[in-house]
Amino acid sequence: MNKTNANGVGTSPEGREAKRGPGPSGAVVRAVLGVLAAVQLTDGIYALLAPRAFFDDFPIGRGWVAALPAYNEHLVRDVGSLFLATGIVLLAAAIYLERRLVLVALVSYLAFAVPHFVYHAFNLEPYGSFDAVANMATLLFTVLAPAILLLAMLRGGEPAATGVPGVSGGPGESANGRIAGVPDSTRNPL
Repeated sequence: MNKTNANGVGTSPEGREAKRGPGPSGAVVRAVLGVLAAVQLTDGIYALLAPRAFFDDFPIGRGWVAALPAYNEHLVRDVGSLFLATGIVLLAAAIYLERRLVLVALVSYLAFAVPHFVYHAFNLEPYGSFDAVANMATLLFTVLAPAILLLAMLRGGEPAATGVPGVSGGPGESANGRIAGVPDSTRNPL
């Protein structure tokens, strides 16, 4: 059973003090995850359903993908499917705001976003000045926003209570964020 010490700091069943402070605001977590999910879902559906148009015109007619040829329908559709899958996980994390799901969503998204940013940072030759700056600014946001949120989540605790049943801090959960009725002694690798 989780307890708190005299300072109100949570302790584990083994008596180790939890070192995390309060987590980031639920609204901030939901906003960052929601924006990333919307981009991934939109780009994923676009690439999956219209691979040639995605290749030639992304984003909004700028041709950033086509600047680094060659076109391969299979690859573009696969990338679209992967964007879609990542977007679904980000959206689920934004809806449920459960700490472990948010952490997994952020880490898996960064596993894509960091190499994507690095590749483009070293391959700007085909772009004009405006497109190179816009490309880097956009991609930098897609790395910094989730990385900062991930660090805040690792330093803090759960996102702030949402009041939604089944979501962290909701009416169906115990004070420690677990589903009511599930013993505190249960172990889970995540």
